[in-house]
Amino acid sequence: MSRVLANLWSRGVRSAGWAVSQKRAFTQSVVRRTYEEEKVSIDKIMANLPEEDRQRASRMRNIGISAHIDSGKTTFTERVLFYTGRINAIHDVRGRDGVGAKMDSMDLEREKGITIQSAATYCSWKRNNEDYHFNLIDTPGHIDFTIEVERALRVLDGAVLVVCAVSGVQSQTVTVDRQMRRYNVPRVTFINKMDRMGADPFRAIQQINDKLKTPAAAIQVPIGSESELKGTVNIIDRVALYNEGAQGETIRTAEVPADLVDLVEEKRALLIETLADVDEEIAELFLDDAEPTAEQIKAAIRRATIARKFTPVLMGSALANKGVQPVLDAVCDYLPNPSEILNKGLDVKNDEAPVELIPSSKEPFVGLAFKLEEGKYGQLTYLRVYQGRLKKGGYITNVKTGKKVKVARLVRMHSEEMEDVDNIGPGEICATFGIDCSSGDTFSDGTTQITMSSMFVPDAVISLSITPKNTKDVTNFSKAINRFQKEDPTFRVNYDAESKETIISGMGELHLEIYVERMRREYNVECTTGKPQVSYREAITMPSQFDYAHKKQSGGAGQFAKVAGEMTPVEGDNAFETQIVGGKIPEKFLLACRKGFEEAIEKGPLIGHKVLGVSMLINDGQVHVVDSNELAFRTATIAAFKQGFMKANPVILEPIMNVDVTAPNEFQGNVIGLLNKVAAIIQDTENGQDEFTITAECPLNQMFGFATSLRAATQGKGEFSLEFKNYAQAPMQLQRELMAEHQKKLQEEAKK
Repeated sequence: MSRVLANLWSRGVRSAGWAVSQKRAFTQSVVRRTYEEEKVSIDKIMANLPEEDRQRASRMRNIGISAHIDSGKTTFTERVLFYTGRINAIHDVRGRDGVGAKMDSMDLEREKGITIQSAATYCSWKRNNEDYHFNLIDTPGHIDFTIEVERALRVLDGAVLVVCAVSGVQSQTVTVDRQMRRYNVPRVTFINKMDRMGADPFRAIQQINDKLKTPAAAIQVPIGSESELKGTVNIIDRVALYNEGAQGETIRTAEVPADLVDLVEEKRALLIETLADVDEEIAELFLDDAEPTAEQIKAAIRRATIARKFTPVLMGSALANKGVQPVLDAVCDYLPNPSEILNKGLDVKNDEAPVELIPSSKEPFVGLAFKLEEGKYGQLTYLRVYQGRLKKGGYITNVKTGKKVKVARLVRMHSEEMEDVDNIGPGEICATFGIDCSSGDTFSDGTTQITMSSMFVPDAVISLSITPKNTKDVTNFSKAINRFQKEDPTFRVNYDAESKETIISGMGELHLEIYVERMRREYNVECTTGKPQVSYREAITMPSQFDYAHKKQSGGAGQFAKVAGEMTPVEGDNAFETQIVGGKIPEKFLLACRKGFEEAIEKGPLIGHKVLGVSMLINDGQVHVVDSNELAFRTATIAAFKQGFMKANPVILEPIMNVDVTAPNEFQGNVIGLLNKVAAIIQDTENGQDEFTITAECPLNQMFGFATSLRAATQGKGEFSLEFKNYAQAPMQLQRELMAEHQKKLQEEAKK
């Protein structure tokens, strides 16, 4: 009671300030206030929606399935497709039955048993005699393919977060949670693998509350446990649910087993108390000691879930065909339809002022191309329609380029299969062919200039050189490189003119390995790859002054430029400033100075890697009436940057990774020894009944070959995940080695 009173009191005295930062955790109070501000606009939009659009939107859900690696996302999605009638049989995720899961359509996905590309499908589910339509996207779990999760969540209205009943909240679960918060995506949670030994759903729920800082409570309790799992009890309606039939397709309802009555009442009371903390109506009933009805509880769960203040938790086992259908019911009951989410665009004509998009078919068309794929009919472009209607045979305009294109074919995707449609309404997801664009481009009907905000794209952390083995494959190699860059913003390519090598960069070893393998399979290009290179950064540790004059005379007009100022270390991104008094350097030359700075930070003076956290201020300089030009000032700035950088006690930074290792308990000593060998700093150890999880921080430079070492140390039973954390100063010995290696490389190139 005191907790609820404190919560109610605190709502009245919380600060009204609001700040969004991708690098700061979103607090519950911030999320609440934001949604309440959005709600005013949402209610206004819904009140003016045509009845046809309101009815259509109310039965539509755009959802994603997200989780940590091997939590059972694709297995869960396979059951969803079977129970909704989209597929006729359930297949094995690893393809051992010769077919493989529907949503893992790539051969590589079936061979490795992992999801590499997010896959979209469309299915229907009957709930309370109403047909609900789902646009569903199955996303990868590996951090290497995190951009697939980013772009899916960018266009979805809700999500199902899958959590393993044994392992609970893991590293990638935390990452996915952060991505959902970034795009304000509400979620229901499904605790999977309840049939496994050591399954403890209530420990997992506690971890959701503690680690994810998301209020969560069970709306089901299991009947039986581990191998004896028989079904679940819906604690809101107090009814037992049993999956029957060859593949759990029939749901039988029954009375709550006598031995579970007390547990059901205990968890029901906890659900009501948790809702009282996040919903005013339940809080008032709670304070009046009145028990809310089942309808009031469901309405409160829906309000709190859509407001991103709460997540209802269901449980079961997708592999054992238990507990999946109630999740589909929960998606219909608790997740928002497209008209209940506020989507904003930017008005290009009005200085990119925010514009609220209206999910009405009567409005001008606005859609976002969020994903590209190379299909057998050319480039396949996935579109989310935010307002208006997209029609086959109609014309749409790329807002960025102004190019007008005809929509020759419009399809709904079912993994790699397509179903032709004539038109797509607001809030829906579709795909089309023959449109030349990039991932993240906005399309309109040409009458409006609204663009959608871009998604968050993380920096690459690992690079390697790549060369086709046969010179005759160069054309196909270039085609593959161009296509992969278009499809995946985290896959980056640059040509090193000094070493004459093509360098590819990405999110991890697996990420780049998959693209090299795809070149071989899809383009028949065998490649030779160099040793993976860590993306180091260069930085300074103290302020310094620079004063540099560039003079060059070779007959006729020469080059002259002088710049002076100071360099200081800063947190975060690099900065360039000018404070020139009396016009000592004209504005056009200052623009050239900025270009010189941008060129200088791309290749630092120490080892030729990017510079991080440097502020350069030019506050003095000199020009020559004849010899000064833009090239001279750009050259002078580059040299001045190097001068100031080398005087500011420069250091090399290396990427530090968060490492999560999970293995059976008997290998704990081996794993700790292995982590010590790679200079890891152990942050936390969690021991379960059969498995343990160690969370550590480790330099990426030490992690090459770690997968092989871990398999050897755990008899193939250990697994790990990596996620970039931050940059930190590298050990002095490593810094000296890197600088010596760089100098040797420069000398060899000079000899050539």
